Amino acid sequence: MKIHTIEGYIQNIYLVEYPDKLLLLDGCSRADVSLICRFISDELRRPVHQLKLIVVTHMHPDHAGGAHLLRSISGAQIATANCPGQWYRGIDGMLMHLSDIALALWVAGRKRKPRKNLWYARTLKPDIYLPDGAALPGFEDWQALHTPGHTDRDISLYHAGRSTVYIADVMVQVRGKLIPPYPVFYPRLYRATLHKLQQLAPATVMLAHHSEIAFADIDFAQLLHLAPKQPVTHWRSVKTKTKKALGLSHSSG
Repeated sequence: MKIHTIEGYIQNIYLVEYPDKLLLLDGCSRADVSLICRFISDELRRPVHQLKLIVVTHMHPDHAGGAHLLRSISGAQIATANCPGQWYRGIDGMLMHLSDIALALWVAGRKRKPRKNLWYARTLKPDIYLPDGAALPGFEDWQALHTPGHTDRDISLYHAGRSTVYIADVMVQVRGKLIPPYPVFYPRLYRATLHKLQQLAPATVMLAHHSEIAFADIDFAQLLHLAPKQPVTHWRSVKTKTKKALGLSHSSG
């Protein structure tokens, strides 16, 4: 087994290579689909149909946006957490889906990446639902761990033999320091996730928005200190700014 790290549009892509099959540890963005296909065919000199499984760790544009298109090209199956319902459900979900795409484009701009089409369906149609602790079908050396908090359906992927875990957006690095992600919809679950990873104690951790780091370099006490006790979400930010603006308006009136 070999894990390839590919620089994606706004996140790192982890493609796992075996002699006869390939595993994609996350669904990437729509902008990454051609990059992945070129890497498989040009760098690995393998047929794209050897991509057998795509895991979607959660529904944000840079983790789910390329999954359906990659499945249609390669014939791979899509696996995700067995969390009920759709993340982007209802009118609120539709608006959040649009705002998440806009946020991803903003991040791309900060990275000085050219503007690309990131549109993807807000409903995921997976082939496989993964319970907590389940082995990945066809890749039984990998285990799915439910690690919610950022959303209600985040999963991490653990490889005991290599003593590493891909945690997607459970934590992000900003100015050289690891901090909780934005948003955090479920603070209590997020803290439980940090404790779960702390107890797992692998040798290394793979981050979506950084690289593979040593587990020993993670300051869990600081992460738990920074972890919000109330939800930190788009809507709360908008409401807070609106209330402040209205307060200023009333006071000036």
